[in-house]
Amino acid sequence: MVESPVWRHLGKPLSRKVRTLANNPRQKNSNARRKLRNWLKSQGNPCALCGAPIDYDLPAGDPFSFEMDEIIPVSRYYLGGYATPEQCALDRDNVQATHRICNQRKGNAIIIHRDKGGDADRIPTSRDWGA
Repeated sequence: MVESPVWRHLGKPLSRKVRTLANNPRQKNSNARRKLRNWLKSQGNPCALCGAPIDYDLPAGDPFSFEMDEIIPVSRYYLGGYATPEQCALDRDNVQATHRICNQRKGNAIIIHRDKGGDADRIPTSRDWGA
């Protein structure tokens, strides 16, 4: 029997992908995350990053659709005083409603203060410390 080149190619990456999904705190607790997302969506808040209203009826891929943003990103959970990434991902006080495009532009930065009409301040990175 000849081994299919597709299976040979997918063998290692597939198992790595499965391991990655199992370790992602957003994927582990999908039911709890879904409830948290629905709770946040039901509040109908404007975008926490730009202040503009969010159209909650837009499809998920649209740049101005609703997206749940973590104030302290899961990748930096230790900066928010969380013991685990799961605690960070499921904390109601750590999520805010944003536009998809605003959340993508923010990335995993931590915005700690926002003045009305002013720019958002960020936690300084090592490049900024000497300035």
